[in-house]
Amino acid sequence: MDRFDNIPETALNWFRDGTGAALATVVETWGSAPRRVGAQLVVGGGGQIEGSVSGGCVEGAVIVEALEAIEDGKHRVLEFGVSDDDAFAVGLACGGTIRVLVEPVGAALPEAMLAELVEARSGRESLAYEVNINSGARRIVRDGYANRLRMDRSGFEEDGETFVAVHNPPLRLIVVGAVHIAQALVPMAQIAGYDPAVIDPRETFASEARFPGVTLRHDWPDEAVAELGLDARTALVLLTHDPKLDDPALIAALRSDVFYIGALGSTRTHAKRVERMKTEGMTDDDIARIHGPIGLDIGAAGPSEIAVAVLAQMTQVLRKG
Repeated sequence: MDRFDNIPETALNWFRDGTGAALATVVETWGSAPRRVGAQLVVGGGGQIEGSVSGGCVEGAVIVEALEAIEDGKHRVLEFGVSDDDAFAVGLACGGTIRVLVEPVGAALPEAMLAELVEARSGRESLAYEVNINSGARRIVRDGYANRLRMDRSGFEEDGETFVAVHNPPLRLIVVGAVHIAQALVPMAQIAGYDPAVIDPRETFASEARFPGVTLRHDWPDEAVAELGLDARTALVLLTHDPKLDDPALIAALRSDVFYIGALGSTRTHAKRVERMKTEGMTDDDIARIHGPIGLDIGAAGPSEIAVAVLAQMTQVLRKG
């Protein structure tokens, strides 16, 4: 099950437990491609896998090459042409070509470098991993590639041989209000790659039984978001309909660089919310960041459909701004 992206962490764990591991990364695509540049697959020494580099049409060949790379300790760049027939079999309209970089951990990709990357991800730090696909020279870059990091876009530099893999923190969803819509939204967001947290002082609402395995906070919302932290990889969704619960978190979010803010409520409810934010000193530009009423207008009815509309809008904002 694909929760939030944990491929580097899995690779490091498999290497350290003696299984062995190789990371396969999509470095270039042409035509139709089911995975974007930077997508990764980790292959264990016993043939186990996590992640993907295509819709399934080239994984078998990548696994074979990865196992060989674990044995000989050498990185390699693979190129695959996917025919129209094969593409159709995995749900694509037409074929294309992809290039995949395979790096065995501990040989081509040093354990210490992978551990540094994993530690940075754990601390929600953005960084870039740079590798020359010809020489194999590689390094972690913390102060550089700001535009790539902002756009979350891995790719080659102009020299055609320096590949830059962007490693931003996992996407995170903070939901204020452990209501019925949240019960539908949280698992959907997990499938889409978000690490969710639910905030609600009402422990009857924010219970393990209603949100199994999810981070739950019973603090007042402004205290909870301060503890969790708000950054550019975070979406905040307000679902309580109660200003005394929603507003403290909303004010904190408007003073941060979260990429998405959505608030449940009718047009009339949102108008009252806007007035309250103005009394808090928020500008028109600040207030324009709030998506209210929340979600894309798809005529959603019921908690599950509203959750679909919210997740779709989060995706739209994340990918298109």
